[in-house]
Amino acid sequence: MPVRDGVSAVRWYVLAAVVIVLDQISKQIVLANIAYGETIYVAPFWNWVLTFNRGAAFSFLASEEGWQRWFFTVLALGVSGWIVFMLRSHAGQKLLSLALALIMGGALGNVIDRIRFGAVVDFVQWHAAGFYWPAFNVADSAITVGAVLMVWDQFVSGAVKARRGGDPR
Repeated sequence: MPVRDGVSAVRWYVLAAVVIVLDQISKQIVLANIAYGETIYVAPFWNWVLTFNRGAAFSFLASEEGWQRWFFTVLALGVSGWIVFMLRSHAGQKLLSLALALIMGGALGNVIDRIRFGAVVDFVQWHAAGFYWPAFNVADSAITVGAVLMVWDQFVSGAVKARRGGDPR
């Protein structure tokens, strides 16, 4: 693997693998202990519930005939391939690499579900005042945190470049 600035991308690939393992372990625990559609109260704002999402975030395209399974699988594999390249090129940029590793781990965790079950296993349900957030999982959480960190990295790196008098892009 190319090393840039003395930093290898291997640690970021390992982090992505840890996300995948944690995601899959959590889903196996849920599948072994919660029946489909069952709701287990945890707190006034939080339930465990087993659902299968055939779509993407917020069940986008979930009601389609099945083509979305392969579309989202190919998309996640393509994005993950791009992330492998980006991590090799930017392994020394900690915040960006952390974001990319989380996104890749989450995307691949959900790909495993799409291949195994035809849908993504979701089980965390948050709610407040009668409003229920769509159920999600560890992989979804990693993708979300990674996306937020990526945006934050762009703001931080843009501000640093602006202070140095460089192009903020």
